[in-house]
Amino acid sequence: MIRHTVAFRLKHPRGSAEEQSFLAAGMALAGIPGVERFEQLAQVSPKNDFHFGYSMEFADQKAYQGYNDHPVHVAYVRDRWIPEVEAFLEIDYAPLD
Repeated sequence: MIRHTVAFRLKHPRGSAEEQSFLAAGMALAGIPGVERFEQLAQVSPKNDFHFGYSMEFADQKAYQGYNDHPVHVAYVRDRWIPEVEAFLEIDYAPLD
């Protein structure tokens, strides 16, 4: 199992229509084959300056690679993520045996 997580901050003002549009568009990632336990999250800790997070799981590396290569993901990164995300931290986890 791989848990893919990303914490991020948008270029848009907090609570703006642009912010809501970005998050709504992100929900399309949940429908990509292989994605399990998709969540959009709000950052609540003052320990960093990220505002949101995505978390999802994949059964294995093949499923994760399928997600990365899927046209919906590629388009989201190209059309929304790159132009609208100001900063992010991506972490992919696998359980310790």
